[in-house]
Amino acid sequence: MLYVNTGNSHDPSINLAAEEYVIRHIAPEEEILLFYINGPSIIIGRNQNTIQEINTDYVEANNIKVVRRLSGGGAVYHDEGNLNFSFIAPHSKDNFHNFKKFTEPVIKVLNNMGVPAELRGRNDIVVNDQKISGNAQYVAGERMVSHGTLLWQADLGRVGEALRVKAAKIESKGIKSIRSRVANITEFIEGEPMSVEAFREHIIESVFEGKEIKAYQLTASDWEAVEQLADERYRNWDWNYGRSPAFDIQRETRYAGGEIEVYLDVAQGEIKDVKFYGDFFGQRGVDELETLLVGTRYAPESLAKALEKINISDYFVNYSLDELIALLY
Repeated sequence: MLYVNTGNSHDPSINLAAEEYVIRHIAPEEEILLFYINGPSIIIGRNQNTIQEINTDYVEANNIKVVRRLSGGGAVYHDEGNLNFSFIAPHSKDNFHNFKKFTEPVIKVLNNMGVPAELRGRNDIVVNDQKISGNAQYVAGERMVSHGTLLWQADLGRVGEALRVKAAKIESKGIKSIRSRVANITEFIEGEPMSVEAFREHIIESVFEGKEIKAYQLTASDWEAVEQLADERYRNWDWNYGRSPAFDIQRETRYAGGEIEVYLDVAQGEIKDVKFYGDFFGQRGVDELETLLVGTRYAPESLAKALEKINISDYFVNYSLDELIALLY
């Protein structure tokens, strides 16, 4: 395991760019651990419709940054009381969508601190039914990242104000509001809590089990490349908000792997445009599916033929071709 120190920036564009840079360029033979702490921001899942996920007036009035990440899953609120961790590992069947493996070291630390944390559902760490961590994954070539949040001492009052969470998602978990669903880890610790930075060091020491910490410090040239990536992707309006063309058909479903929404522009019986949104996970970008479907006759048999050579589960984990056709048509 290699610990990569990505500095002390609280700029989410820089931190997400640093994470992507590391997975693509640093020590490809190593498993890697890194952390970052963002200032007030909303981090949007790769496949989400940004405008539907945020309270735009509140976000703008409170100068909250909005940045899209490369992984799927749902939108999350970050601030300086939230610690983000990332494990980078080889892309394999044993690793991808294996949230238990990558959350286990963190849960062990929390349990040793007296916090009865456990992994529940597809990707959440909870304490007493309250969420303290959400996790997501993405693949980059032969490597993958599994990253998550840790609500240490965040301003939870802003969570419900800044995010627009669909009632169906809240109701499916048997709760009354997004605020009642989440909690800070410090709420479960007796006495004066340590700082979030000290908490980070505590996790690092635990992961390395008291042995010498093998570390890499990003160089000046590394940071130059990170800045360029931040400008090209994470500070780019098109990436963070994207286009929202007019559609005449909208369908949605919620399954065990998350929510999928599809918007279709159909004219003269042919798909002219299509867009998938949602908090689902996948190994491949749904833009590939969108491109494949454009120009296809809007009929079940034509959709099936266009998609017959595609492994649908690569785009929507644990979702079938028949289910996708039923959603589209």
